[in-house]
Amino acid sequence: MLPITITPEDDASLCPVREVLATVSGKWQSLILLCLEDGALRFSVIKRTIGDISQRVLTENLRSLERDGYLTRHVNPGPPVAVSYKLTPLGQSLVEIYKPLVIWAAGHIGEVKRAREVYDTRTD
Repeated sequence: MLPITITPEDDASLCPVREVLATVSGKWQSLILLCLEDGALRFSVIKRTIGDISQRVLTENLRSLERDGYLTRHVNPGPPVAVSYKLTPLGQSLVEIYKPLVIWAAGHIGEVKRAREVYDTRTD
């Protein structure tokens, strides 16, 4: 049983699960957090590791994750100036929850794809 009760009448903003998921369940947030699992990384390394993400979108997501306390931003004044990002203890605790999901996804993606194919070929 869940430690909270959610009813249709509840204000979505009052539900901690919805609020947290809204901030970390987008296309890029989990990848950014997982990318930082082993320690601080510079912006350019995060961008290169993730791949197909624009500089603007990465910046927006990093700011959002920093705002919510999942990571910290450190500016080394240089020269040259270097900006790095590191998980906070809160961010690290979230990554620990993500890891089993990543393992599950890797082990079950074939089933998900097959289910989609079956569904997409139905005629009912």
